Order: sequence, then C-alpha cells, then structure tokens
Amino acid sequence: MTMIRSKTLLALFVAAPLAGCISFGAKPPPSLLSLTSAASVPAGQTQSSATSPTITILVPGAAQAIAGVRVPVQASQTSIAYVEKAQWVEPPNRMFVRLLIDTVPARTGRIVLSSAQSFSDPGAILSGELRAFGVDAATKEAVVTFDGSLIRTTGKVVEKRRFEARVPVTAIAAAPVGQALNTAANQVAAEIADWVGR
Repeated sequence: MTMIRSKTLLALFVAAPLAGCISFGAKPPPSLLSLTSAASVPAGQTQSSATSPTITILVPGAAQAIAGVRVPVQASQTSIAYVEKAQWVEPPNRMFVRLLIDTVPARTGRIVLSSAQSFSDPGAILSGELRAFGVDAATKEAVVTFDGSLIRTTGKVVEKRRFEARVPVTAIAAAPVGQALNTAANQVAAEIADWVGR
C-alpha cells in the first residue's frame, strides 16, 4: 500500500510543474489570418522550362518576433506587444514564400522549381530574410520588410536588396491588421518579382 501511495505522490509531483505551463481549454481566436495572392498564373496555363527561365525560391528566414503565428506590434523602439485575438494560420515566412511562388511567375513568366526539381539546375535562386511583418504602433501602419538575395545565374554574382511596404491600419485589431498586412505583402512580392524579372 505504501509503494502505491509513493508512486501516486511521485506522479503528482512530476505533473505539478507542467500544470503551470499548459493551458487546457484555451479559447481559440474566432478566425485565423492568411495571405491571398493578388497575382497568379491562370488555371490551365502550361509553362515549360524549354522556353522560360527557371527560378528556385527558398523559404526566407524570419526575425524571432515574427517566427510564430501571433501578429507583433512594435509598441516602442525596445518593446513588442501582440494584436489581441489575431493569429496566422501558419508562420508568416511560409505564407510569404507561397505568395512569391504565385507572384513571380505571374509577373515574370519564370517557372518556379520545387526543391526536388532544382537539384541538378536551380536556375536563378531567390533567398532572404523577412525582417518585419507586423504593426508599427507609432505610425499606425502595417509593415512588411524583406531583405532579398538573388543569384541570377548559378555560381555568379549575388545581388541584395531591401524591400518594404507600409499600409495604414484603421484599428489595431485582427481584421483590419490582417487586411493591411495582406496588401503590404502583395506590394513587396510585386516589387521582388519585378526585380527578379529585370
């Protein structure tokens, strides 16, 4: 009996610290935010690498403040808060790369290769880091900043360029912030595509 009681107490002791870390029944946000591309290749249109240049677009790195699914608000130069009840369906860098995969071929005619397809010949390579993807509280703007690196021909010169778009937000709440960030992200994606397509 003493052995059983000891095991029960040990189990409770081990579980006690976890209770403070895990929130059971946390209320999810009413909806999740996502990005929608303003440009994409029409359904049914065939593309061929025999006649069109190719490009491999890598998932960008992301600053720690935007590596998760919450929407950051730059409250001051040294502090970050988050938009209440706002959550992305997945981390912004993954959504942003899909936005680029839609926008680049639509605006340039280039064919975007998958990782497997690009193994032998990746064509041009676009990589970079998403530096900002949130709200600037001081200016009440949605801000998307991307530092791009482009190799136009394998093994040749690397070009670097910073892209940024700012779109006013009517209120720091989930719906208006999501719409403004979607607009800003599409502006940046269009500028990147035009850079790539030069």
